Amino acid sequence: MNDRTNFDTITRIAAGDDGTTYDGVAIALHWTTAALVIVQFVMAITWDYFAKSARQSLESIHVSLGVLLAAVIIARLVWRWIPGHQVPTLVRGWVGAASKAVHYLLYLLLVAQAALGFGWRWAQGHPVGFFGLFGIPGPYGQLDRGTRYLFHGFHEKIGWAIVIIAFGHALAALYHHYALKDRVLGRMLPWARGSERGW
Repeated sequence: MNDRTNFDTITRIAAGDDGTTYDGVAIALHWTTAALVIVQFVMAITWDYFAKSARQSLESIHVSLGVLLAAVIIARLVWRWIPGHQVPTLVRGWVGAASKAVHYLLYLLLVAQAALGFGWRWAQGHPVGFFGLFGIPGPYGQLDRGTRYLFHGFHEKIGWAIVIIAFGHALAALYHHYALKDRVLGRMLPWARGSERGW
């Protein structure tokens, strides 16, 4: 393969394009996940610039949206595993396998991030609240500072990893849409299909 073909293949993998066509529910869950990840990340990297009361409010919203994100992730996994919601993949061989691996890596990181968020909140001795409507009590009480620091550190690092990988994922999909004009982006963005080949 030449350099251009190699690059196209790499971006196909980064975009997670295994040729699968997604239904409306899967598409809605995908973009809900993306929106929640962006909002959560922006809040986490900016709340230190606010006054204490505003920061506490943002942290409370962050926890609540974390519960919502966890529910969306579970719904995505359940929907993905139920037969009949996707057509057979079009991309075979190692490219298809590598593209699926990108998806599974993001799923793994999202699940780990949600679990660490819950664990960190419980380690602080607080329930995981949802907009004041209810709280999910932890299986353990407040933990020592060192353990809380570990929860926080891993939660922060995985958050950055998700954003970086998702950013590359998005750039790869945009490259395929605007440069190659194939169906990579259209699988998850139906209005983009008019300018792509293969629909």
